[in-house]
Amino acid sequence: MALTKKDVISFIDNMTVLEMSELVKELEDKYGVTAAAPVAVASGMGEEKPAEEEKTEFNVTLTSFGNKKIQVIKVVREITGLGLKEAKDAVEGAPKVIKEGINKEEAEEIKNKLENVGATIEIK
Repeated sequence: MALTKKDVISFIDNMTVLEMSELVKELEDKYGVTAAAPVAVASGMGEEKPAEEEKTEFNVTLTSFGNKKIQVIKVVREITGLGLKEAKDAVEGAPKVIKEGINKEEAEEIKNKLENVGATIEIK
């Protein structure tokens, strides 16, 4: 039985943010495209100042794990899918990029999760 568009949309609706991010990355790699929306630049007559492009990809950097290292390691494992040793090394190696090339909403969600367990985070 062939999948319909409705089946695909239903499947996507049930994915986690991390699963969705991984799917988008795989599709971008496979088809050589980008999911980033094109940025339209409107220019006025006589305007000499170039328009700045809006940033669409962000990196989440763990700058400090605070007083709750074990809880931060657990959240890092959840976010990245790393094993215990790799997540522990990442947390102890702060400052460390935890997730890169993600959209602003996902970056904010990750920041909130990590800050809720006492970590200090930067989004760049």
